[in-house]
Amino acid sequence: MFGIFRKKDATPPDPFVKADDNNVFRLRVKTNRFGEMVELRFTKSADISHDDSGGYVFRKAVVSSGRFDRGEVTVKFDARYKVLEVIGEGVTPIARVDWT
Repeated sequence: MFGIFRKKDATPPDPFVKADDNNVFRLRVKTNRFGEMVELRFTKSADISHDDSGGYVFRKAVVSSGRFDRGEVTVKFDARYKVLEVIGEGVTPIARVDWT
């Protein structure tokens, strides 16, 4: 009832994706070519879609504003929106401890 007796998940939070609240996530990436930082903000309701494996996936093309570097980010979630994997093509995810 209401999840009161549900076991808490003991896994640490994802080192790259930050959950601003229950619906909004943020991710920062650095482009491989020139090293420009790009911040992505995405929501469960608008940007994340169902995956064939039963979880969720977020895919986004990234273009930096300064030199127009291109890349693509894929974030995979399980059924409870826990981040399973962050994949970057042409970009590298920035760890949350390095955010300024």
